[in-house]
Amino acid sequence: MKKLNLKNYIRNIPDFPKPGILFRDITTLLKNKKAFEQGVGALAAKFKNKKIDVVVAVEARGFILGGAIAHKLGAGFIPVRKKGKLPAAAGSVTYDLEYGTDTLEMHHDAINPGDKVLIVDDLLATGGTVKAVTDLVKQIQGKIVGIAFLIELTDLKGIEKLKDYPVFSLIKY
Repeated sequence: MKKLNLKNYIRNIPDFPKPGILFRDITTLLKNKKAFEQGVGALAAKFKNKKIDVVVAVEARGFILGGAIAHKLGAGFIPVRKKGKLPAAAGSVTYDLEYGTDTLEMHHDAINPGDKVLIVDDLLATGGTVKAVTDLVKQIQGKIVGIAFLIELTDLKGIEKLKDYPVFSLIKY
């Protein structure tokens, strides 16, 4: 398959969700089967020799990538949801947003102690969301072997919050 420039498949939407923000919309990449396959394939390939037990991903776009990557790696898939969305006993982490806080949850029995975990999300911005996910994984003694993003917004320096882990971003802006 001819290698695509994946940046060409990401739509830029100015002033969303508020004035001054340039939103990187991946739905245009997801709808193109070749771009989607290449993106998922490249992210999975980076971790294919790490013997990943489970892929942990955050709703909603992270689910799309995380599920596909888990399938490629022959790993299980664990969803991290917003507060109150999971049906069984769950651990939670509350973290700071630009304006306020949010809470993420993951089932207590989602990961066995010592499981090798790959965390996946669509975009690394300030790093707060995925830092919260690392805290959830550590609560139940998963071993984080990597964190993968389709896109990293380097100016926001979110990678600094994840300095204790190997981080791979496929596309950087």
